[in-house]
Amino acid sequence: MDAQSPGTPVVRVVHHQDLNKRILVALIVASTLLGCLLLSLVCFWICRFRNLKNSAEKTKQNIDSSAKGVSSSPLKERINSSRITGKKDSVAIIDYQLLEAATENFQENNILGEGGRGRVYRARFDEKSLAAVKRGLEYLHEHCNPPVVHRDLKSSNVLLDFNFNAKLSDFGLAVTVGTQNKNIKLSGTLGYVAPEYLLEGKLTDKSDVYAFGVVLLELLTGRKPVEKMSPSHCQSLVTWAMPQLTDRSKLPNIVDPAIRDTMDLKHLYQVAAVAVLCVQTEPSYRPLITDVLHSLIPLVPLELGGSLRIS
Repeated sequence: MDAQSPGTPVVRVVHHQDLNKRILVALIVASTLLGCLLLSLVCFWICRFRNLKNSAEKTKQNIDSSAKGVSSSPLKERINSSRITGKKDSVAIIDYQLLEAATENFQENNILGEGGRGRVYRARFDEKSLAAVKRGLEYLHEHCNPPVVHRDLKSSNVLLDFNFNAKLSDFGLAVTVGTQNKNIKLSGTLGYVAPEYLLEGKLTDKSDVYAFGVVLLELLTGRKPVEKMSPSHCQSLVTWAMPQLTDRSKLPNIVDPAIRDTMDLKHLYQVAAVAVLCVQTEPSYRPLITDVLHSLIPLVPLELGGSLRIS
């Protein structure tokens, strides 16, 4: 046996076999997990691409199948229909197939006119009643959630049926309350546009109230919303009528002769008073459309939905 001399260094060999095995196993597991993850991502994107492609093909087929009747419509998305419950949080949604049937597949003889964003059709549903919302502005302002501003209320957009029931039409420019004004292009018809919207771009439900007041003035006076005084000068109905409406003695002189002798003078005064409030320059001075409705209902005969009894 060899003796180890003092002072001679001892060299120890340490084997790393166990450590190498652990590293190898860890690398194999990590590679396997990474491969599974990559494979999952590839499968996900393939499925997503196929779904998008199928969706695009279906949308194209829906548009092509109805291109003869309507140029474009968001209602082509087949959504389930629901009833109007009268609550503020409820809005009626009508299925596209129901619209096709109600308009006879968008036949040309059902076209009422051309709106700002497409054609306006007359529709007749199963109940055999014309498509309409009675007391239109009140519905838009008070029963829709969010409320809707029509933006183009005028006499030519108020339709009458055979029983003289009013139908509010042409919602091509309508927007919901709360829409950013900077994203809304100034639109409407000269003579009906509220001054704060025309000059400052401020749009609220009171803008519709102003337009409704102009319609009342048209009915009351028989004049157009804008009169051409000369080749270079026009006068709005509001500017012309306001000074005379504030004087009760002048009212009979500006009332349309076609209705002057057929209506009670006190009813004319009441309509004039409501119109004056509606066309106030300051929006906060204008009444809510619900208040306008309640003011005018007593002047409307029972058979037309009011409370006036005609003996």
